[in-house]
Amino acid sequence: MPLSDPTRRPRVAPVLVALAGLAAACTYSAPVPAPVQAEVPVADTAFTIAVLPDTQNYLDYTHQTAEGFPFDANEMFLEQMQFVADNLESEGGEIAFVSSLGDVWQHQTLAMDEEHEARGFERVPNPVMDAHFAPTEKVKTVEMPKAHEGFSLIAGKTPFSVVPGNHDYDSMWTSAKFPPQATSPAEVDPHDLKKSLGVVHPGGLDNFRSVFGADTGFFKDQPWYVASHEGGADSAQVFEAGGYRFLHIGLQFDPPDASLEWAASVIAQYPGLPTIVSTHDYMTKEGERLPNPIVDGHAVDPINNSPEMVWEKLIRQQDQIFLVLCGHEHGQAWRVDDNAFGNSVWQVLADYQDRGQTAKDAGVQSVWPVGIGDGWMRLMSFDFGKDVPELTVETYSTYYRKQSRDMAEYAGWYKAGEKPELSDAAFHDEDDYVLVLDDFRSRFGTP
Repeated sequence: MPLSDPTRRPRVAPVLVALAGLAAACTYSAPVPAPVQAEVPVADTAFTIAVLPDTQNYLDYTHQTAEGFPFDANEMFLEQMQFVADNLESEGGEIAFVSSLGDVWQHQTLAMDEEHEARGFERVPNPVMDAHFAPTEKVKTVEMPKAHEGFSLIAGKTPFSVVPGNHDYDSMWTSAKFPPQATSPAEVDPHDLKKSLGVVHPGGLDNFRSVFGADTGFFKDQPWYVASHEGGADSAQVFEAGGYRFLHIGLQFDPPDASLEWAASVIAQYPGLPTIVSTHDYMTKEGERLPNPIVDGHAVDPINNSPEMVWEKLIRQQDQIFLVLCGHEHGQAWRVDDNAFGNSVWQVLADYQDRGQTAKDAGVQSVWPVGIGDGWMRLMSFDFGKDVPELTVETYSTYYRKQSRDMAEYAGWYKAGEKPELSDAAFHDEDDYVLVLDDFRSRFGTP
């Protein structure tokens, strides 16, 4: 059930007003007023984080009626953002923080960014990828303005983070180190994407900073936006919920050492705070810390760290980090590993960009599957009122207005394209589960 559904099970018990017993009989002629026990506020021990993975296909200018598409996919994005806005704690709901995992929009404006060009990197043509992701000014006139409109629905009402995904960079060019062999979609080998499609690499963040930079109206002078690096390419937020103060750090795509060092310095400024990290590229749907073979940042430019390097250099070394959120890889997974201090780090992937049942229902036919997203997003609800804290992970579609567990068609629509080896029940378990945070209190104390 959606958070705004009045039949949804409440996560916080209602306040009990304890009244003293009636005054005992006495011999005085005037009755003695009965003592009334004051109301005792019940601690707010539960809250939700809304996680928005890879919204690029909603905002893609080719997925709008102005380009001949049968519906405006960006309306689905606005519907998702309105759902989040309606369920914020500031509006009486449960959502205390919002994390966008990157790839907010789809297209780029440059064939290659100036920095990589100046450093001697070479771009080669890519017949397949260039046909879908050719630079266009429509990202500035269609996609980015709609992204701004959507996040304006929550701006000033809640702390939130947006990290840049590879599509949010100014350019995404094919590296001459890994030239493509396929000249058409029919020649693409799904078992060797790197060889057939080559490897693309992002560069330049002027577009991203113009919408989500540290000095934009979304974040400038907000007390919860506590630090930034490279103008907001990396950022940090502090929010309070469930009786704790949390630190959140958003990292750019395949962050370089400078980003990781900055993140470590921010954590040192907020000792003892339970810390969440969001970054775009981190984990595959098989639960491995491996890059996507056709968007391998470290392979093209060694200044970028691979997912495993990010784990070893930062996450594993910082005991305050207990949760990592990521998108980029199409599907969903989670894993837990001990850090260098022997404590648990939960790592959670969600990316629904390939889900295109809405396009199929509209009659869209294509050689490539047309992904939209179908309104799916993550609701991650913490409950610190239990003896052992729990994190309930649910997947909800703001288009179908249902939880994944409650949709009879769910596995039939999506399992074959994501995890065909699973049973229907096991596929549902990928998007609806509970993580027991068994060492949280020993690390961070009680609320």
